[in-house]
Parts: sequence; C-alpha cells; structure tokens
Amino acid sequence: MFEWMKKHSAVLTAVIVTVVFLAVNFFMLQYDFYYLFLLPLAGLIVTLFILKFEVGLLVIALLTPFAVDFALAPGMELSMPVEPMMILFTAMFIFRVLVERTYDHRLLKHPVTIAVIASLVWMLITSATSQLPDVSFKYLAARLWFVIPFYFAGAQIFRNIARVRQFYWCYAVALIAVIVISTFKTMSNFHDLQTLHRVMQPFYNDHTAYGCVIALFMPVGFHFLLSKNNKGWLRLFCLAAFALLFTGLIFSYSRAAWISVLAAVVVYFAIRFGMKVHWMLLFFGVFVAVFFVHQSDVLYKLGKNKQDSSFDIADQVKSISNISTDASNLERLNRWASAFRMFKESPVLGCGPGTYQFLYAGYQRSYQLSTISTNSGNRGNAHSEYIGPLTEQGVLGALLVVCVFMITFVTGVRVYRTAADKNVARLALAFTLSLMTYYVHGIFNNFLDTDKLSVPFWAFTAVIVSMDVFAEKKTLISEQQDDTKPDIHKKN
Repeated sequence: MFEWMKKHSAVLTAVIVTVVFLAVNFFMLQYDFYYLFLLPLAGLIVTLFILKFEVGLLVIALLTPFAVDFALAPGMELSMPVEPMMILFTAMFIFRVLVERTYDHRLLKHPVTIAVIASLVWMLITSATSQLPDVSFKYLAARLWFVIPFYFAGAQIFRNIARVRQFYWCYAVALIAVIVISTFKTMSNFHDLQTLHRVMQPFYNDHTAYGCVIALFMPVGFHFLLSKNNKGWLRLFCLAAFALLFTGLIFSYSRAAWISVLAAVVVYFAIRFGMKVHWMLLFFGVFVAVFFVHQSDVLYKLGKNKQDSSFDIADQVKSISNISTDASNLERLNRWASAFRMFKESPVLGCGPGTYQFLYAGYQRSYQLSTISTNSGNRGNAHSEYIGPLTEQGVLGALLVVCVFMITFVTGVRVYRTAADKNVARLALAFTLSLMTYYVHGIFNNFLDTDKLSVPFWAFTAVIVSMDVFAEKKTLISEQQDDTKPDIHKKN
C-alpha cells in the first residue's frame, strides 16, 4: 500500500489538493464568495507570463474585445478578465526591468516616451491637487496599467516585426467576431436607431467607441490587404477581414468614426505627395483660426440644418452638422460648454483627472440642455480627448496630450520616409494613419480611459517608436549599431 502511494504520490497530491480546493470553495459559497474558483485560472496566467512573457501581451489583446465590466465591490469595477491581467503584467514587467536591467535606453530617450512620461507625472501632480483625490488616483492607476504594458513593454517587444503583426491580428480577429455578432443583431433592428446604437453591447459600451476602434484598425487592415507578401488563402483572409471591418464601420452609425477615416485618407495623400509635416500642421492651424474668426457665420449656417440622426446612412451623414435639433450634437456642445466653465475656475491644475463626469452637472445651463442631458454623470465625460484634459489637468495637461499625438505623428512620417526596408516604411505609414483616425476622433470623444481603446492605441504608438529606434535607416549605420539592429527590418 505504502509503495503504491509512494509511486503515485504526484497523482495523490493532485487529487487531495483538488478535493480540498473544491471543499473550501463550496464552503465559501455559503457566504456568497465566488472568487476562489478563479485561482486556477490566475495560476495559469501567472505561469504564462513567466514562461512566455511576450505571448501574454498577445493573449490580453485577443481577450480585450470580449471583456466586460464587472463590479468586484461597491465603487470598484474592472474590465474582466483583461484588467487584472494588465495589472499582473505591469507588476511583472517592472520586476523584470529592475532585476534584468535589459530595457533599451534609446526607447526611454525617445521624444514620444519623454512626452508620455511628462503627461503621467503631470497627471500625478494634478491628482494630488484634485477636488476628488480618490477618483483621480484610481484614474491614474488605470492609466499606468494601460500605458506600461502596451507602450513601454510593447516598444521593446515590437522590435521584432512579427510580434507587430501578431498583436494586430490578435485584437483584429476578436474585434471581427464582435462585428459579426453586432451586424447580425443590426439586421433585425433596422427600425429602431436607439437599438442600433446598442447592438455591440456588452462588448462595447456604445456605437461611438465601437466605431472608433473599427476606424483605428482600418488603415493597417488595408495595408495587409494590399501587401505583396500575402498570397492565396492569406490574401482572401485579409480581404474578408477588411470587408467585415468596413461593414462594421458603416453599421456603427458613428459619424465621428466616418469623419476620422476620411481625414486619414486626406492625410495619406498629403504624405504620399511629399507634403512636409510642418505644412500639414500649418494648414490645420489656419483652418482652426479661420473657424474661430468666422464662428458666428459658421454656427448660424449649421443651425439651419434640421436633419436628426437616422438609420438611413445618407440622413445620418447630413445630421453631422446639425447643432439645432440633433440630441447627440447638442449634448456634446453642452458638455464642452460645461468643461470650459470648469476650466475657467482652475486653468492651471484643473479639477483633477477623471473627475469631470462627477462635477460638471452644476456647470450646465438650462438653455443648453438636450433631451439626453443628465446630472448623474453616467453618460460619459467631456466628449473630447483635448477638452477633457484641459478641464481636468489644466493648460499643461492638454498641451502634453497634443505633444504626445503630434510627436508620434511626426515620428511615424519620418519612419515612412527614412526606413531602408519598404515593407517597414509602408507598415509605419499604416500605423500612423490608424493613429490619425483616433487623433481626429478625439475631437468628438475620449476613450483612453477604457481598455477597449487604450490597448490598441498605446500599442500602435509603441510600434511607431519601436520602428523609429530599431529599424534600419536609409543612411549608413555604424558597425557598433549593427549588432543591435536586428529583427524589425527582416522579412517574416
């Protein structure tokens, strides 16, 4: 008997541990405590992160489109299962960097990284001075577990261009699955526009975030569709994927997403025709200046548009400029007006990161309220990636956001024009245009406080920076650098 037990000690140990684990779980169920059942999954994830650290990032990308918000406790809500995975990944990455000291310092010295770090430091300062410090520090913590894995870790991982493709397709395939589900639900609800705006739930909160992420993935998807390296079934797969992305974009009924893709197309032609970046920025600045100089005339003409949102796509396009009766547009103007009133009270430090939605109610005016206005703060924030930080973090906070976006765009164009490998150059342009869709969409909405958009946004930004640091340039590279240039310009 003892010899048999000794021979099968591993099996017996596993059985005993399992029985004890189940017994404890069933006992705890009497007290409505369910989380012990997650321990085996947590152990599996920890093992994955230890043995296959880079693969862990891909797994998070694959799961993110399917993640759903789950209230762990009153006032504590996480996107499950990905946010706990991000927290664990962040802790392990920091530990690895401190112990191994192998992080490439060129990434830390990159202008985009400096701007990102500066924005995080300023967010820390404004959290300390926040009107609601507990809200702001939670907001900062979430930003850290978005930025550290997908920007700082991603920039190192993406030096291998194969990882870039794998990351894109991990998220894209899951997103396409959501698109298929949402499109089937759309087909049976064409009679009700409000239902069409919610068919992507529970995976995406509403049609604006859903349309935004689809727009973000379209330029790179189009690049893979036209890639000469894709042949046979792979080309058919890319064609089907892009067709589904396009279908999802149309049926998202997100006007901001449509505008952002159109803007990316315009920028593409400007870059391909050799326009200098400073000229692009100058034209944009002139456009903004002209708008503010003639804003009275512009707003008067826009006020004559009475076309509301509609499930008819042509009418939906016409409603883009309706600021007289369209509830969505009116509410956005109401949020912006409230944000500027809040900004005037604290232009330097702002009211605190993440606090706008809890404080703006008192700054609304009755004559600006729409049919969807609320005082509870349960329908989003300032609806702008630029105005939101301006209100919550002051002038410097908004400027740092603009700096991150602008420097990344300049870097992407530079990589496209200087990379020795044409495949890398074209891929850099595709990711730059993808990010451009978010920069434009950010005028109308802000989603970087959610995992759904933060995961691809910061990863795509890391791709641009990684290519700039590691890709071989058209100019000669010194012998000392040759052994550190490696994978990213190799064809896979």
